[in-house]
Amino acid sequence: MSTSEPVVFWEDRDAIGLLTLHRPKALNALNAEVMAGVAELLRTRTSRPDLRAVVITGSGGKAFAAGADIAAMQEFTPAQAEAFARLGQDLAMAVQACPVPVIAAVDGFALGGGCELAMCCDILIAGEKAKFGQPEVNLGVIPGFGGTQRLVRRVGMAAAMDLCLTGRIIGAQEAVAIGLASRAVEGSALDAALETAATIAAKGPVAVRLARRALYENADADLLTGLAAERSLFALCFATADQKEGMAAFLERRDPVYTGR
Repeated sequence: MSTSEPVVFWEDRDAIGLLTLHRPKALNALNAEVMAGVAELLRTRTSRPDLRAVVITGSGGKAFAAGADIAAMQEFTPAQAEAFARLGQDLAMAVQACPVPVIAAVDGFALGGGCELAMCCDILIAGEKAKFGQPEVNLGVIPGFGGTQRLVRRVGMAAAMDLCLTGRIIGAQEAVAIGLASRAVEGSALDAALETAATIAAKGPVAVRLARRALYENADADLLTGLAAERSLFALCFATADQKEGMAAFLERRDPVYTGR
């Protein structure tokens, strides 16, 4: 029986799930075991009806994830490299498919695959020591977990070209300025992320889910198509108990008690 520590673990904190990457000696570098573990936890731990948000972070205090595992990749054949890239891209899609909002808490390095994992989360909070980058060109390769595609959609072509072609590392404030991070905080990103998750947990669960759906499903749609989708989802809210409770609580000047229905 193995006595080795898990490379990822999950902790329930009331309505919030905390998912921690746990390879501190390797700065939480993403190998196949880590990526499969994260995907499995997102698949098996996020279906409980009272879950309202997930926070992803890294252990050790030095990194969210310093990148993909270079030692594991060094001798890849092209076929193995493609399979590894698909694993990373599938993980990003699993994050996006999570039924509740996912928040990245970045304290320390989020480079390469770590940056790609962080940017696929719904909200990215950067601590004061956070460092971001896509430095793959320094190793003679390109981003493979969605970096060239999600990054350009998130920050625009000019900033994406800069990061991907130079491999330079940027801090929290620049990450916010270009739109990579949602916001920068003094001190711990994890504390801020858990606070943000608690804020989301207090809102109407159906409304949060539908707002997230409207944003994701229509991000690349033309304006009229997106507005029509928004209109339909807005109307759908009025068939829910949460809408009735939320508006009644507002008019009665009390805190709402949402059921997620």
